[in-house]
Amino acid sequence: MASTMSSSKLTNVLVYLSAALVALVPFHAFLTVWLASNFGHYTAFRLWIEVVIDLLFLGVLYVVWERKIRLSNKQARWLWWLGVGYVTVHVLLGIIALSQHTVNLAALGDGLVLNLRLLAIFWIAAALTSQSDWLRKHWLQLLLWPALIVVLFGLLQHFVLPIDFLHHFGYGPKTILPYETVNQKLSLVRVMSTQRGANPLGAYLVVVIAMLVAAWIRFKKWRVVLSIFLPATLIVLFFTYSRSAWLGSILAAAVVAWLSMNNEKVKQGLTILIGMILIAGGVSVLLLHNNSRFEDVFLHTDRQSTVVSSNYNHVSALKSGLHDIAHNPLGRGPGMAGPASTHNDHPARIAENYYVQLGQEVGILGAGIFIAINVIVGGMLWRQRKDPLAVALFASLLGITLINLFSHAWTDDTLAIIWWVLAGVASSSGIIKPVKHDTQKTKEKTAISAHPAR
Repeated sequence: MASTMSSSKLTNVLVYLSAALVALVPFHAFLTVWLASNFGHYTAFRLWIEVVIDLLFLGVLYVVWERKIRLSNKQARWLWWLGVGYVTVHVLLGIIALSQHTVNLAALGDGLVLNLRLLAIFWIAAALTSQSDWLRKHWLQLLLWPALIVVLFGLLQHFVLPIDFLHHFGYGPKTILPYETVNQKLSLVRVMSTQRGANPLGAYLVVVIAMLVAAWIRFKKWRVVLSIFLPATLIVLFFTYSRSAWLGSILAAAVVAWLSMNNEKVKQGLTILIGMILIAGGVSVLLLHNNSRFEDVFLHTDRQSTVVSSNYNHVSALKSGLHDIAHNPLGRGPGMAGPASTHNDHPARIAENYYVQLGQEVGILGAGIFIAINVIVGGMLWRQRKDPLAVALFASLLGITLINLFSHAWTDDTLAIIWWVLAGVASSSGIIKPVKHDTQKTKEKTAISAHPAR
């Protein structure tokens, strides 16, 4: 009885710790740079997320053992064993890569953390939600209150603050640059708010926009506030100038709206509207492709500039990554590609495509396992699409998948932690077997202890 009480208290602590992680991670980049500018130890401050995840992992292991938490069905077991296989591939290839000096220890460690923490926090959140419904009850507040601060700061950044404002908080060449531009033009400064860049901010806002649309449709009492919040978020998204995030947001919002509506006539109208938007977009590209402003904002090209186009860099990086996979289909080890590869003693390999990155690191097998995990999780969310959290996560998964074709979005701390924690919360009931407590025996024991035999 005492151990059950202690595990209950531990579960509550772990739930609140995971909630704090979700609430604080949107400010991770900003706080890390600011603290490091005052106290030094930039790398050490960056690791606070990994420390929290480790504590959560150890605590949840104890709760799982104490409460005898089990998987509920065949699909859950498939998901579990795919995860085991994914970890195994990473560890084996990591050992080989390190022994052959293909990667150094720092790159290997960073690669393992960035790739494997997605699954870890998913299962942590699922296990905790099976024991406590606190995260499920408060998911919207945990996401939207921090997002409100991020959006407000983004608006200030674009309309009010000087472009190098973040320089006062330690941003610079050795940490994070205080601003980004399109084609190195100061007239086109990209909003990054509290994130580590404009593209990560855009990817994060895909989740926020999907949640806002789902909440607007489902929760009528919040519509006035959300009707202000949503347009403000869209303004910030636009000024990130992240084209993949624009497309991902349109896809996510459209899917949420489609799945949340029961009226067939409304669905038909929405379909026509989306079609008209796509046609208008295509016509705009044809008519305005010679307009310098349109080229800068939407195509990120400028024929009068000597700056190499980001489009050219995307294509070149993708070709290089596919070349690596073709010559090393088994992969060359975690940390060999993506952001973690910047720690290596040789030039970084940035494919600007997360799935190509996985192919470079853990081969076609490892990338295939990760895609299969995404499909299973997406399927579970689809089956719960009447739940606003599940439908928003399903829709944002589609949008984020699109973004990952053009960037390494899943390696970003904010996006990875928020999406996979909430996915674990939403999926918990479908993969974790509910623990049955023998309430009758408990009542009998309580009665005996209260009225001992005389």
